[in-house]
Amino acid sequence: MTDIAEVFHQNELFLTGANGFLGKVLLGTLLDRYPGFAHLHILVRPRRGLLACDRFFSEVLGSPPLVPIVEKITAQRGKDFLREKITVWSGDVGEPNLGLDASAAERLRGRVGAVINSAGLVEFFPPVDASFRSNVDGVEHVVAFAKGAGAKLVHVSTCYVCGTRDGLVEETEPILGFYPRRKGLEDTSFNHAEEIRYVRALIRQIHDSSLRLRSGSPTLTGAEARTGVAASGAENGTSRELAERLVTLGKHRAASWGWVNTYTYTKSLGEQIIAAAESLDYAIVRPAIVESALRFPFPGWIEGGRTATPLVLMALDGMKEWPVREDTPLEVVPVDLVASAILMVTALLLDSRSERLYQLGSADVNPIHLGPLVSLLSEQSRKREYNNHARTAVPYVVRKLTGAPSDSRVRFVTAEELRPRRERLQKRIGRAEDILAATRRMLAVARLPGTSSLAGWSTTLRTLGLQASFRDQTLDQYLPFVLHYRYIFESENIRAAFALISENDRKLVPWDPERIEWKDYWVNHQVRGIQKWIQPETARNWTVRV
Repeated sequence: MTDIAEVFHQNELFLTGANGFLGKVLLGTLLDRYPGFAHLHILVRPRRGLLACDRFFSEVLGSPPLVPIVEKITAQRGKDFLREKITVWSGDVGEPNLGLDASAAERLRGRVGAVINSAGLVEFFPPVDASFRSNVDGVEHVVAFAKGAGAKLVHVSTCYVCGTRDGLVEETEPILGFYPRRKGLEDTSFNHAEEIRYVRALIRQIHDSSLRLRSGSPTLTGAEARTGVAASGAENGTSRELAERLVTLGKHRAASWGWVNTYTYTKSLGEQIIAAAESLDYAIVRPAIVESALRFPFPGWIEGGRTATPLVLMALDGMKEWPVREDTPLEVVPVDLVASAILMVTALLLDSRSERLYQLGSADVNPIHLGPLVSLLSEQSRKREYNNHARTAVPYVVRKLTGAPSDSRVRFVTAEELRPRRERLQKRIGRAEDILAATRRMLAVARLPGTSSLAGWSTTLRTLGLQASFRDQTLDQYLPFVLHYRYIFESENIRAAFALISENDRKLVPWDPERIEWKDYWVNHQVRGIQKWIQPETARNWTVRV
């Protein structure tokens, strides 16, 4: 059996992405479970006038999941322990050589046993140049650094690089040359290096045309002049137009090959960069949807707007019509299980016993289906309203004018039903606004009371319209995962890895999604974690009251 503590005691580690949600839990797990590690190097990008080291100790070690761990280690091993065992390097994966100067890279050469790359941009549809910087350029730089340092590489990707696939996604699919619409191993249509060169050239063209617009150059083409902003326009207008063109480019390139968004497209390109690298010993870890902690650092810890957070908030806020397939499992894995798996894989890679690819899913052994999940969250919404003695914030008359259902029953709609329902809702809101406006004018002419109440209802209607549009835009990003495709990720390799570690290590870094009781997890971990740790202003952005 591989003894993880002994492996880490003999090898120094280099970690990127420690300031992220997964990165913090990964760091905390290492500090708490394996404090005897040889040495840990952490890459941190300086920000807002903070040096990298200051940012690490304040924002990372000072974060809620790490404070109790730091306090325990300090009490047991002294106040200088962490500063002696951890070196913080100022840098950025988006920069060549990770932003390290030549002397820093030379000092790390031959010292690092493994690089754990958990950095990356997880936004679904960002400007494609931003996604490339983190998920493509960043991987190229990490690969070059690992090879230069003589280190092995553990790279954190995502299961959803599979794109528009339906059903079981196996771990045996070759990485190089993959694209979601691939027609078998003989299909060599996709070459990641050619695709990267092509998209980089398009990005340069878009930036160059935007620069010419800002400078008022007369060399603009007709198409650029039509799609751009006037040379005398505001800089913000030009920046918005530039961002929109880059977002559109990412969407187009992803869709043309079969990926569901820019994020999964660029993550797959990153995987193929690694698979094509010569003289690199690596393992790729693909988590499914990473959500709140099951046990560590404490149940329910969650940070930022995780993938399932918008859906949970919409359900808790009373959304009744859901465009989901009831029999589709939602592939969720608690963040602490993912962190445990990454450390497990890192130790096996250092011990020369790892596989190339590990998918981290739960639905192949313990699925939670969307139908029962949505019903459970709707039940929690009703309980919350009852316990707070609160009814919906929308006045009864407004609900009647918009045709909003008065009962609490959840309805599941198909893709064919979705667009007409959206259009009808917007038309009902528009008609209701017209009725209220006409009524206000009549009351004002007749000098009758009630105009102030109607003004409040009109404001509510406008808010409902904006929220409905925002909700629809949000749901559109999630339709591939909840309606169009049914994903089940084979996770045999991580179970085999779990069997290769010592009995003590299995307690320290458990992998047991089959033991999760999903109702308890969603109610007492995910829902409570979102309510406690997701910022109220973020939650309000997802509010839906129709």
